[in-house]
Amino acid sequence: MLQLTKDGEYGVRAVLHLASDPMRFSDIKEISAAQDVPGNYLAKIMQQLARSGLVRSRRGAKGGYALSRPPRRITLREVIEAVEGPIFLNVCLIRKGECPRDAICPVHDVWREAQRRLFEVLDSRTMEDLAGEGVKKAARAKGSRA
Repeated sequence: MLQLTKDGEYGVRAVLHLASDPMRFSDIKEISAAQDVPGNYLAKIMQQLARSGLVRSRRGAKGGYALSRPPRRITLREVIEAVEGPIFLNVCLIRKGECPRDAICPVHDVWREAQRRLFEVLDSRTMEDLAGEGVKKAARAKGSRA
């Protein structure tokens, strides 16, 4: 089964949280509570996101994490790959010759096309888009409970 790990899911949630107020630093405790992510687990993920250059950290009383660039310039694919590593639907897509059957496998071109389309979708969605959609969904959910 192709599936994001918890690391990838939690990384996306954390970046979405930061994208909702990109000028402000948020600490682990705040992000953890808002996004339902265990704090110790989140700390590890935030370090990965910082190493990738997507977020920056600041120490001190008003410290925490913030995005390194505007959320409109961060794609969903970038966040996933920052935490999970490069996405490959099959080993044959890692590099030419990785699979000895590349040239003769009838499914190889299907995997390549599927991966290309997946990348198109993930690259077309920015954290700004998704944060905005999250606000709308939360408002609708709140309205339906009232």
